[in-house]
Amino acid sequence: MRACVMGVKVYLPLGRVGNTGGEVAVSTSREAVLAVARRMAMARGYNGLNFRDIAAEVGIKAPSIHHHFTTKADLGAAVARRYWEDTVGQLDAISGEAPDAITALRRYPEIFRASLSNDNRICLSSFMAAEYDDLPDPVKTEVQRFADVNVAWLGKLLIDAKVVEPGESEVRARAIYAAVAGAQLFARGRSDIALFDSMITSYREVGLLPA
Repeated sequence: MRACVMGVKVYLPLGRVGNTGGEVAVSTSREAVLAVARRMAMARGYNGLNFRDIAAEVGIKAPSIHHHFTTKADLGAAVARRYWEDTVGQLDAISGEAPDAITALRRYPEIFRASLSNDNRICLSSFMAAEYDDLPDPVKTEVQRFADVNVAWLGKLLIDAKVVEPGESEVRARAIYAAVAGAQLFARGRSDIALFDSMITSYREVGLLPA
């Protein structure tokens, strides 16, 4: 899955963009910065993003990051945007692979479980949402978008599966999203992925998630 993939170190000079090679170098350097910043944000949140640390890991000088992201807010927004875009890809993949809407809904918790299985991390947007008061407006917008795309996908699948009527889908989708994200946070606090699994099972037993 792409939602929580660890970034690899890429050591490339930034160079000028005037030919194909330069464009590739700049693009690759930007992706490397995003990958490292994403991993860092998942471990430390938005407040833990540090240009100097990111540059050291990528293998460039800290001022070079400003070629791609003028401010920390720009970088934070780009990281959060890429995260929800990747999540959309995962949700689409689940929908495409599942034989029906019920099966797709059953697989939904996989996205959050993957973060826990990756060094006991939590969803990037959940981490940033906890820092909401400290976030610049562009970052807040992207963090909110993550919840929006999850709720929209869940709502559509709930209707397709005939679990709820269209007028009830958004409320139920929000409840599922909040419950699964909460289970992830609870399990992370105890570094126990089995706890996440047991909570998801309980959601199915009480009928919040399809059994």
